[in-house]
Amino acid sequence: MVEISKQSHNLWVIALSLVFAAVMTIVPIPTWLELWRPDWVALVLVYWVIALPHRVGMVWAWTVGFLLDVLEGSLLGLNAIVLTMMAYIALTLYQRLRMFTPLQQSMTILMLVGTGQILVFWVQTATGRNTADNLVFVLSAVTSALLWPLIFVSLRFWRRSFRVN
Repeated sequence: MVEISKQSHNLWVIALSLVFAAVMTIVPIPTWLELWRPDWVALVLVYWVIALPHRVGMVWAWTVGFLLDVLEGSLLGLNAIVLTMMAYIALTLYQRLRMFTPLQQSMTILMLVGTGQILVFWVQTATGRNTADNLVFVLSAVTSALLWPLIFVSLRFWRRSFRVN
């Protein structure tokens, strides 16, 4: 019974990291840097899905995406669908992703985040809320891929330090 409480009380590390990622998403930055802002929530969510697929999955993705929609004031359900799609792909590939080198993982993150950004672009264009006139918004996928090794190492350190399993 003691082991169950040890395992369950460490879920706050996952929740806190996702909240921190959501805050990093809305922190004001200069306009010229806005296109380069990494998709913090997607990076953290994909890490947790790869590391703990039995704990973090599509329900977490949907919940965090819905809260991110409310936080950003975007179309309700848009981030939820995109993050759920990313979590689904990460869940289906998590065993391979664990075996990939950091460069291969970064390329996978580039494709995941880029696909998510294109999906957001498509939905915003279809609903008339699009502000971008070209695909330069995909630069955030490049930044996310470049930051992935740092995010991976940092979150793995916290997961091991707090024995999140």
